[in-house]
Amino acid sequence: MAREFHTVGVVGLGTMGSGIAEVFARTGLTVIGVEADAAGVTRARAHLDRSTTRAVARGKLGAAEQAALLGRISCGTSLAALADCDLVVEAVPEDLPLKAEILGALDRICPPATVLASNTSALSVTEIAAHTSRPGKVVGTHFFNPAPVLKLVEVVRTVMTEPDVVTDVVAFLEKLGKAPVVIGDRAGFIANALLFGYLNHAVRMVESRYATREDLDAAMRLGCGYPMGPLALLDLIGLDTAHQILDTMYHQSRDRLHAPAPLLKQMITAGLLGRKSGRGFYTYAGPDSPEVVADTRTATTTAPDGPARAVRAVGVVGTGTMATGIAEVFARAGHPVVLRARTRERAEAALGRIRRSLERAVARGRLSAADRAAALDRTSTAVEFTALRDCDLLVEAVAEDLAVKRAVFAALDEVARPGAVLATTTSSLPVIECAAATSRPADVVGLHFFNPAPVMKLVEVVDTIATAPEVTATAVRVCRSVGKHPVNCRDRAGFIVNALLFPYLNDAIRMLEAHYAGVDDIDTAMKIGCGLPMGPFELLDVVGLDVALAIERSLYLEFREAGFAPAPLLEHLVTAGRLGRKTGKGFREHDRG
Repeated sequence: MAREFHTVGVVGLGTMGSGIAEVFARTGLTVIGVEADAAGVTRARAHLDRSTTRAVARGKLGAAEQAALLGRISCGTSLAALADCDLVVEAVPEDLPLKAEILGALDRICPPATVLASNTSALSVTEIAAHTSRPGKVVGTHFFNPAPVLKLVEVVRTVMTEPDVVTDVVAFLEKLGKAPVVIGDRAGFIANALLFGYLNHAVRMVESRYATREDLDAAMRLGCGYPMGPLALLDLIGLDTAHQILDTMYHQSRDRLHAPAPLLKQMITAGLLGRKSGRGFYTYAGPDSPEVVADTRTATTTAPDGPARAVRAVGVVGTGTMATGIAEVFARAGHPVVLRARTRERAEAALGRIRRSLERAVARGRLSAADRAAALDRTSTAVEFTALRDCDLLVEAVAEDLAVKRAVFAALDEVARPGAVLATTTSSLPVIECAAATSRPADVVGLHFFNPAPVMKLVEVVDTIATAPEVTATAVRVCRSVGKHPVNCRDRAGFIVNALLFPYLNDAIRMLEAHYAGVDDIDTAMKIGCGLPMGPFELLDVVGLDVALAIERSLYLEFREAGFAPAPLLEHLVTAGRLGRKTGKGFREHDRG
């Protein structure tokens, strides 16, 4: 039977410590909070008042409950007040000597049975525990911010932690309504180890001026459904905190991908710490304000300066899901569309898919019957490339095979009128390779739509070293005209979304491969702790492990980063035919019925 914790202590009552104290008090526990000085106690009380008042305003807490909750929390400046606690959680700043000093002091004050916990997000719990005479009673309890809202708690066991302590703490956290995952002691644990590598990669993209901050953030929000873009999230976390976590991870892993991007250090030195200082990657209305205000780096909200070509008629080459989706997007927006197929049978089948998709939109109230009929009237099919000769924009959407795509572009080069824009929807192949198959590389651009094209707003507009500025401007403007959100980047493997997403997924596979945590715990940590719509293994099974492997290989071949090399486990699963949902087996087993 799990041990009961009745009186709990919290050392450090900043944002995180106050939140943890509130979590404890909400379940009727007696909570003793300790701060460094009287000013800290005053700030903690104010924070607790604000947090619980917001809960009352949102109907999640009654006024009487708020008063009772606050009455269960006592705050002071003496660690001696914690002498009778069953559990004490330290939540002081991420400074190893400070944390070690506090746990050492608690070890001398508290009874031998008291469990001591550290809320560290990146430091070694083992090193902290070594400063006590009871390392078996020390555990990591990494709450996520805001603690009263987020359910995930990473329970970190060291090689010295007693199994009963882990069992008792997990049972206690479950009674609090939390979702604990138990892991070993290594820098970053699950969530931060996966999250901060991704965030660091995004900083390097900005640092190299590969894409604007706005386009990077929009790409991950719209392309992956993330609640925040990586740069906005860094501003929320604090750039100094992010640098500290990355530096800790790097010193343990020696993985260059965890080495903090130099830009982070430069911004910290300049006092650009994110929301808390009023400026970070973005500028805010004031310190601690969430309101972003325009600054000298704010990207224009209109299409790029300079002339753009007129686009009326659109040609789409291909009959798959992406090709028919793109054709539907342009037809619904008022463009005459010619869909080119290899055979008349394929053309009719593709037109049938478009018709069914439009009918579903009508059934869901997203399209009128008249607009459906008009979109179908604008859509014609053809087998010969010559039917595309009058199109202003030609979009290739065939299989992700470079030889096939180059053959299509060579054929388009022969029939397209002068000045027509030629676009490829490739998600991972070099756009310049397609352009090189034509006599007009300046007219070639990447238009990476996301699936399903009629629903997903994001389009990555990819220009090569040969793409004419007016072609990029045309691509951006035509995307906006059909209701899409274009983001612009240069032609390199993965573009924005895949280049940020797939190294993160690869890191998750390596974590599993190392037996650090299981599939379910890793997915839970990223969904609950980071608010992602899907965990990494859930997403990999949906995408297809063969697709993921192909993208990982292209990233590794382009950048030659050791950390981008596909995890051997991924290669083995693909070799075994475990490709995810489409085969019924991937990282999990799926019902194909």
